[in-house]
Amino acid sequence: MLKQVSLIFFLIFSSYMRAESQDLKHLTNELEVNVAASRVWELYRHLGISMLTAQQLKNVIQNVQVLEGDGGVGTMLKLTFAPGNLSYTERFIEVNDEKKVKVAKGLEGGCLAIGCSVQIVRFDIVEKTSDSCIIKSDIAYAVKEEFEANDPKPNIQLLAAAAQIAKRFLESSENDA
Repeated sequence: MLKQVSLIFFLIFSSYMRAESQDLKHLTNELEVNVAASRVWELYRHLGISMLTAQQLKNVIQNVQVLEGDGGVGTMLKLTFAPGNLSYTERFIEVNDEKKVKVAKGLEGGCLAIGCSVQIVRFDIVEKTSDSCIIKSDIAYAVKEEFEANDPKPNIQLLAAAAQIAKRFLESSENDA
């Protein structure tokens, strides 16, 4: 069993490293939040932001299913979008508490279904002051050569909406305290 887990981790890590060496395009969103970076990281670190976003965007996300894991490295999530016929599955490949960074690699769906060969989602919680930070969301992707004319790309809007939801949730709970 340990050998199987090690092999799976090695394959995912090596595909991530290959993706990093490709010529990746990036879509980025940044949002300032008037809450300490450590509080924002608590929400992003595990499954909190996924569940909160699904709860707040019921018209967009029909279901979030944890296929494997508890929010740490190796966790697999499947998001099913309303009306339920499109989905996206990702695996967390990095969760760095010191740097407040979380990285997930798309496994199926999303832009992978329309011509992308790689989709990597990264969240950085960047401390600005002791009581404010920046939520930086980035999608790195590569397009399969045969689809380049169509210019497929992932949608950053869901990550931007999740950051706005986190901001409202955390700033309002900060004001309630």
